[in-house]
Amino acid sequence: MQTITMSVGALANVFLLLLLVLFIFSVMAVFFFGNISTGIVIGEYKNFQTWGKSFLLLFIIATGENWPILMYDCMNTPPNCIDGVSCGSSWAPIFYIIFVILV
Repeated sequence: MQTITMSVGALANVFLLLLLVLFIFSVMAVFFFGNISTGIVIGEYKNFQTWGKSFLLLFIIATGENWPILMYDCMNTPPNCIDGVSCGSSWAPIFYIIFVILV
């Protein structure tokens, strides 16, 4: 019990750091990928259009669920996409790889 009580403070710090990373990347994802509304994974509930949905989607990515497919959704560039619907950024792989490494 003494070991558990001594480690709670350190675990709280790690949890707060993880929340900070999720917050920062969520804001960046809304900025970079907020205009994408359709894709293989991106849809009505899983998207980056609002901060809340972005935060939840990044939390899902943090668990390791299908993040490469989501990355491919976000890296569509013209002429392979519809502008304002499915066009992302060529910087998406860098964003996702850095996020997965940090988380």
